[in-house]
Amino acid sequence: MFYRLITLIGGLVFVVALFALLWFFCKKFLQARGVTEQVNDKAMVLATWTFAGIAVGLVFAVVGAFVLGPWAFYRTVRGHDMALSDAAAVWWGLGIVALSLGLTGAGFFGFLMLVGAY
Repeated sequence: MFYRLITLIGGLVFVVALFALLWFFCKKFLQARGVTEQVNDKAMVLATWTFAGIAVGLVFAVVGAFVLGPWAFYRTVRGHDMALSDAAAVWWGLGIVALSLGLTGAGFFGFLMLVGAY
């Protein structure tokens, strides 16, 4: 029972880590595009919608996260009227989603190995 509790708490920590990675990469994306005004707020909005897309996509299958996450990123970027082509916005979204999920998944797998759950 104790290991289940530790694994649950660890899982929640890694959900927070996933959001933090998304926010960080979205902030770097916006800064690379020359956004300087309210960059933290805009990164939070972009990361929130991308996270929501990933979460809904995970319900439909793991592959859905790689479809709905970048789509949510693209729609949010379009809402900010950035000078970026549609294809570039989708590819940036896919890269941010893949990198964030990859880092979080690898960390969580390491955590599960550490506690002996895998």
